[in-house]
Amino acid sequence: MFYRFACLVVLVILRLFTRCKVEGLENVPVSGPFLLVSNHLNMADAPIFGTLIPRHIVFMAKEESFRHPLMGPLVRWYGAFPVRRGQADRQALRSAESVLRMGGVLGMFPEGTRSTTGHVAKAFPGAAMVAVMASAPVLPVAITGTELLKSPLSLLSRPEITLRVGKPFTLQRRQGEKTDLATLTDRMMARVAVMLPEERRGYYAAMASGEPD
Repeated sequence: MFYRFACLVVLVILRLFTRCKVEGLENVPVSGPFLLVSNHLNMADAPIFGTLIPRHIVFMAKEESFRHPLMGPLVRWYGAFPVRRGQADRQALRSAESVLRMGGVLGMFPEGTRSTTGHVAKAFPGAAMVAVMASAPVLPVAITGTELLKSPLSLLSRPEITLRVGKPFTLQRRQGEKTDLATLTDRMMARVAVMLPEERRGYYAAMASGEPD
């Protein structure tokens, strides 16, 4: 109930106070599991995805968020589960794999934290590991504009927020190739970066010079 209510509130805010558009919504699978991965610019990214992507998304969120006096209850009510950043958090991996194996949608920000520059940083391999473990398709999504949401007053300028949804794909090792998680992570994030303006692609600029295969 809280998830639906929160999505309704966010939708009203987006329509009244932003110029928001979504491209590629037809690429979102209408059923079955998938892992949504995206660049990360603002705390508002997850609620915006939950509102504009027509599937119920379970997000993995940093453990610190759950201890915050204001954010903690909201994150719990939203149905997210914690992950300890910079560690091999087996419980978080099990929870992530469980969401996908039960046919749900899992949302992850592979960079691990919000970008302070607007450029995509080198991602951690956790998302790629989950996708491989659960044999789930990956849905790449790129977001721009939420970096402008620095305070509630930012909404007065009606910032332009854009979501671009790519085609789902499967992370898999190529025949005869010994591929590590770092390589698979790069391939995954290149799919996100290619949908961003060139000056925003950051670490993945060279890899996103064309549509990844």
